[in-house]
Amino acid sequence: MSHKSFSSVTDAPTADGAGEPFARAKRSLGQNFLSDPNTAAKIVAACGIAAGDTVIEIGPGRGALTGLVAAAGPGSFLALEKDRDLAAHLARTYPTLSVAITDALRQDWGRLDLLSGDVRILGNLPYNIASPLLWDLCAGATRFARAVFMVQHEVALRLCAAPGGRAYGALTAWIASHVRATYCFKVPPTVFRPRPKVDSAVVAMTPLPLADRPGEPRALSKLLKLLFSKRRKQLGGILKSWRDATLDDWLAGQGIRLTDRPETLAPKQLAGLAEMLKLRLAS
Repeated sequence: MSHKSFSSVTDAPTADGAGEPFARAKRSLGQNFLSDPNTAAKIVAACGIAAGDTVIEIGPGRGALTGLVAAAGPGSFLALEKDRDLAAHLARTYPTLSVAITDALRQDWGRLDLLSGDVRILGNLPYNIASPLLWDLCAGATRFARAVFMVQHEVALRLCAAPGGRAYGALTAWIASHVRATYCFKVPPTVFRPRPKVDSAVVAMTPLPLADRPGEPRALSKLLKLLFSKRRKQLGGILKSWRDATLDDWLAGQGIRLTDRPETLAPKQLAGLAEMLKLRLAS
């Protein structure tokens, strides 16, 4: 899939957004709009915006967070919004805001590393895009100062899970290999319009130093998807066709048994295993 860069997104809101854009949330876009100012204030405060920062808001919707971000006085403020009507409304309401009508799933997040100063990212993410978006963002951007997102509560638990539990999976290990994720607070359905059927939660992220990130990210991505698609099986069985004395010795040296299951391996162990298997994963 091709990705647009931030600098190449040039779509501007048009006058056809001048009508009432809020009559009905669009289910196709997974829209549930935050309506509680206290929750909005807590999310923006968790982002720690300071004067001069560059802020990117993903999916601003009706602007529950946008006004608070603008009031914090960032040096640059960009919103990525897929809904043209909402984008037009935001551009009219906040003159200092730049609005890109674009799909956040199609961004080249590595472009963030080219921006100067502290970059902070936030958003109330639609449930149907949160996992793939965070996967791509954490893999692509290496030096943003902080990111704060509201996601489905179940996803928040997965993002912050420790090895060994049911919530720990491919997404957990991938995110933990790139950023430090912290569970901030739970959010009930009553603060949204329309109300979702499940709870939400806010998670904060800061990138790990480059030296602590995976040496073979492509191999790690393939390995995680392989292992956790068979998470109930033992490692010895999953890796049977790739096993040799070198691999068995490495596993033993890491304290990993062939009878262990994927969910028991820490992110560092999984990244090391991906490096061991990189040539075989590439085929």
